[in-house]
Amino acid sequence: MPRFKSDDDARRLGEALAALRRSRALSQAEAGRRAGMTSQGWGLYETGKRSGLYRPDVQKRLTAALDATPGDLAPGRDPAPPGMASEGRAFVHEPALRRLQLSNDDLAPWAASGVVVEFEPGRWPRRDQGCVIEMADGEVRVRLYEGADAEGLTVRGGPGGLSVHERILRADTRAVSAVVARREF
Repeated sequence: MPRFKSDDDARRLGEALAALRRSRALSQAEAGRRAGMTSQGWGLYETGKRSGLYRPDVQKRLTAALDATPGDLAPGRDPAPPGMASEGRAFVHEPALRRLQLSNDDLAPWAASGVVVEFEPGRWPRRDQGCVIEMADGEVRVRLYEGADAEGLTVRGGPGGLSVHERILRADTRAVSAVVARREF
């Protein structure tokens, strides 16, 4: 007797998890680290070989590591990569990069006032990567990403410099985007 509703159901759910992880540009090792497990453990979920993938608490834990929700695993959900819009089976590239000029030295020496950072909306940052955080109240913050969990994220920078760690609740954010380039003009 199979551990899941059917082997095909387990495989499809695992494939949806893998597609969601790839759309976030994460390796199995990084996704596993975020969820508190090994890359091999994560891989077993993606292949449908680890029991528990149908449990709501497991889905919540795994999708939270991807900054997603269990609903993002729904059948037929299109995990298109950021910057791509689905038109049936074809994808059309949309310009995804945005620019922001820094007006202070809160991130020096990583980036100083006058530096322009390019960021990609929808792309989640990696540890020690710059990020642009759009707050729910409209404020925009540029910080260095440290990590995240289901309740919030931890960043460095801001008034006081890079040695200052800040905890930001997810409920207080509208979007978090990875900085992909720094430009000094």
